[in-house]
Amino acid sequence: MSQVVTDKTFSQETDEGLVLIDFWATWCGPCRMQAPILEQLSEEYDDSELKIVKMDVDENPETPSSFGIMSIPTLVLKKDGEIVDKVIGVHTKDQLKELVTSHM
Repeated sequence: MSQVVTDKTFSQETDEGLVLIDFWATWCGPCRMQAPILEQLSEEYDDSELKIVKMDVDENPETPSSFGIMSIPTLVLKKDGEIVDKVIGVHTKDQLKELVTSHM
């Protein structure tokens, strides 16, 4: 299950290890299509390998703005606090696994 992060909790929740951040909104159709794929992905990795978190861009405008998020869904991959990859739009589980394993 993906963990929800806010502008206040973002740094402490995403600055250690490999973290996939899903920037989304409740009204976004493609975001709703991406959500179950991320849930499936989260079942395949232990939290110590990959942490998956979600951030609602409407409720938390500061962080997406600081990352230059212009479209959603946008998935940002951070490793030990540094952004190592970013993809926009809906992606399959296989595409996301490939993205994640390339940074493990």
